[in-house]
Amino acid sequence: MADHTISVGFVGLGNMGMPMARRLAAAGYQVIGFDASPAVMRSLAGTDGIAAAPALTAVGDDTAAVFLSLPDSDVVEQVLLAGGLLASLAPDTMIIDMSSSDPARTRVLAARAAERGVTLIDAPVSGGVAGAVAGSLTIMVGGPEQAFAAARPALAAIGGRVVHAGDVGAGHAVKALNNLMSAAHLIVSSEALIAGRRFGLDPAVMLEIINGSSGRSGSTENKWPNYVLTQRYDAGFSIRLMVKDIRLALSIEHATQTPAAVSEAAVAAWEAAAGDLPPDADHTAIARWLSERAS
Repeated sequence: MADHTISVGFVGLGNMGMPMARRLAAAGYQVIGFDASPAVMRSLAGTDGIAAAPALTAVGDDTAAVFLSLPDSDVVEQVLLAGGLLASLAPDTMIIDMSSSDPARTRVLAARAAERGVTLIDAPVSGGVAGAVAGSLTIMVGGPEQAFAAARPALAAIGGRVVHAGDVGAGHAVKALNNLMSAAHLIVSSEALIAGRRFGLDPAVMLEIINGSSGRSGSTENKWPNYVLTQRYDAGFSIRLMVKDIRLALSIEHATQTPAAVSEAAVAAWEAAAGDLPPDADHTAIARWLSERAS
């Protein structure tokens, strides 16, 4: 996939998928896009470098690879199996699943794809919508070394760091575990900052101190200053998706018999927040939920 004149398919042109597809187009790839939303498909007429596929099963026609940016394994399986995309692909096509999927189900899908001569690798991302727009995402890839090498040039057009995590499913496993850590950071950071504010401290001053100290994290350096203090709560990743990912991570911990008391407590707290907030609420809204719940 080093020749940027080749065509690639892209399924799932949402908050993350559209800017990633645009990065591919800007790098010279001919992108054939598909999304379940008719409005998104209509919008492709004005999107430079991204052509609209006439149907899901046409997105892989004459393409070397098909990228997926979908909510979860359920939707990935719906698209590939029930939707007929896998059956429509020619042998030697590569599927690059950039969704946040269940690593165990990814391995099963990879085996199904291999039966048809199709290679499926997982390549989930970290960095949010801002990272997708800027092309600075971290991309964690699971799959054979040869497939990783073939996909790397295209992935490098999307992200600033492309890392081979291991065999198929490894990328999805790392992504889930990363999000568990991120979720735990955000909730404990929020509890501490809310407590400080109630004590009489200025949260902005607290963040200035913490971000030069050992308590800093992505939550204190990015999420609190940019999405919580501003009351925007629009980082681009829903609480529903966060809960889905951290449940996957907890299942990995349980399957590997890893002590998980703190992880279990964090997941329970996030589930409680998700039960109170709208399903499309941004995950950073958990800070507002904690503040209101404590008041």
